[in-house]
Amino acid sequence: MVNAYLVVRIKGQADCPYWATTTMTLLKLDKKYRATILPAKENTLGMLNKVKHYVSWIELDASLAKELIDKKARKDGYQKITATDLKELGFASTEALGSALAEGKATLSKLKPLKPWFALAPPRHGFKRSTKKLYGQKGILGQNKDLGTLVRNMM
Repeated sequence: MVNAYLVVRIKGQADCPYWATTTMTLLKLDKKYRATILPAKENTLGMLNKVKHYVSWIELDASLAKELIDKKARKDGYQKITATDLKELGFASTEALGSALAEGKATLSKLKPLKPWFALAPPRHGFKRSTKKLYGQKGILGQNKDLGTLVRNMM
C-alpha cells in the first residue's frame, strides 16, 4: 500500500495546455524541476495520470524524504529550515518529519512556514533516458522506478 508519492515536474511551461497547467498548479508544480510530496489519496493518482507526459513520480521512502528536507526544504524568504522551525511544527528532527511525510501523516502544504515544494537543479551528468517518452518506452516520464537516483543527482 502506497502512502505518499514524490512528484517531479520534468517539462517546462512552454507549449503546455491549459488543463495540464491547471492540474500542475494544484499539485504545486509551477516550474520545471520542482518536486513535491503528495499523500496517496484516491484523486492523487488520477491527477498524476492526467499530467503523466509532463511529470515523473515514485513511491516515497523515508530516507529520500529526509534527504530532501535536509538539503532542499525552504521557508519564507527562501531560507533553510532550522531545528527551532521543526520544533514549531511539532517534529523532533528531520527524520521524524521525513517519516511522517513518507507515511502520508503530514502534507507539505499544511506545514505553514515551509514551502510546499522543493526547487531542484537539472541532474548532474544529464538524463540517462529520454525526457520525451514515458518510462515504459525508455523515457523518464510517468511512474518511474529510477526516480530516486535521479532526484539524488538533482540535489
